[in-house]
Amino acid sequence: MSAARNDSKRITTHTLQEMKSKGEKITMLTAYDFSMAGILDEAGVDVLLVGDSASNVMAGHETTLPITLDQMIYHGSSVVRAIKRSLVIVDLPFGSYQGNSSEALRSAIRIMKETGAHAVKMEGGAEIKDSIVRILSAGVPVMGHLGLTPQSIYKFGTYTVRAKEEEEAQKLIEDARLLEQCGCFAIVLEKIPSSLAKQVSENLSIPVIGIGAGPFVDGQVLVTHDLLGITNQFKPRFLRKYADLHGIITEAVHHYVEDVKRKDFPSPSEAY
Repeated sequence: MSAARNDSKRITTHTLQEMKSKGEKITMLTAYDFSMAGILDEAGVDVLLVGDSASNVMAGHETTLPITLDQMIYHGSSVVRAIKRSLVIVDLPFGSYQGNSSEALRSAIRIMKETGAHAVKMEGGAEIKDSIVRILSAGVPVMGHLGLTPQSIYKFGTYTVRAKEEEEAQKLIEDARLLEQCGCFAIVLEKIPSSLAKQVSENLSIPVIGIGAGPFVDGQVLVTHDLLGITNQFKPRFLRKYADLHGIITEAVHHYVEDVKRKDFPSPSEAY
């Protein structure tokens, strides 16, 4: 068993800062339900993100936009009840913080009070500065998110790599610096050139977590359903599949159906 699994000490935002200082990589995965969250926590994952990607992998929507604040709270509370060690962060969903800072604060407070989570995550830079500052002023830890921001997918019009051009790269650097100055405890960089992610990580004192941002950041995050091969249509370059649960589950259910149809299940030993 790994050292991470044996260490029952709670992960906090301060822990992540210490890990960056020591050069220890941070592990982060998505979680949306009690059962999976318990497995990930026991396996030693440092951070569990209750991502608005639940809109895609749990509800079948094309984008992350439809998921509501109430639904995020449901998923968040389910995850929190399962964990003993991991830091739990909940995404603020689209429409819950972009309007004004007062609405953003109300959304963040609801998440913290009703889920028991440890922090929230928000997409964007200078354009949501007021909301970030307002939430931080209430003592709620905030993780930033730059690069490909899925809540803005209709503005981008594509899921292609972001910040390849100098102008957008410079804005990302400025936004990252702004998020740190505002008081964000960490930043996610999604689908940007690895050289740019390296530059940002080296120039910030707070941890930088990458997804499709190369190896030169302080940690990595993936969608658990992608990593485990539960979803089998999503195949970006940055995804490494560690299992084929889609195949394993399909085969197991197929055997169950066969056994029931041929009256082999339940057997006498499986009956009361």
